[in-house]
Amino acid sequence: MFNRRENFSQYIKYYPVVSLIIALNILVYAVGLIPIVGDNVFNLGAGANFLIADGEYWRLVTPIFLHAGFLHLLFNMFWLYLFGPELEKIAGKMRFFTIYFFAGLLGNVATYLMQPPNYISVGASGAIFGIFGAFAALVYYTRNTMPQLKQTIMPIIIVSIIMTFLQSNVNATAHLVGLLTGFVIGLIDFHPRRILNWRIKKKK
Repeated sequence: MFNRRENFSQYIKYYPVVSLIIALNILVYAVGLIPIVGDNVFNLGAGANFLIADGEYWRLVTPIFLHAGFLHLLFNMFWLYLFGPELEKIAGKMRFFTIYFFAGLLGNVATYLMQPPNYISVGASGAIFGIFGAFAALVYYTRNTMPQLKQTIMPIIIVSIIMTFLQSNVNATAHLVGLLTGFVIGLIDFHPRRILNWRIKKKK
């Protein structure tokens, strides 16, 4: 299910939302490497709680597309590249984007509300955990019909949660809230009745 065998052009064609998000993250990182300009991009977009408190509310969104370094970007985009396509295929473009965006957004909102004023965060990991949460909801609904999905995705989710608390400089608040957000939206989107309605609409 999560083995990617598409070539570059096929990947973009089949999974346009995932491709666009990956491209945007890479573009923002590349711009961030430009002297002076890069510092301004980071300083204007990072999720600094004390600046959000001053009314710079765009910082609840922009950190989703900013990363603290190449490895940070690489790991997040790898998970998105690997797990995003299957969810986009199952949920559809807009539903996938809704899960990804709101998981990242609410993760940042929770970070602002629960972390101290001097806390600063960047990264797409809250949104990535939203993807995991949506898959957990799908596991819940297909636990009897697709046991292989549970066997694949649940160990990854459990290990990811454990690693969240074992690693330093990780925004655990965004991870957990992103996971919960994706799970709740997934419970709504993947309810069997809603999926049946999708199929009926596609046939019309």
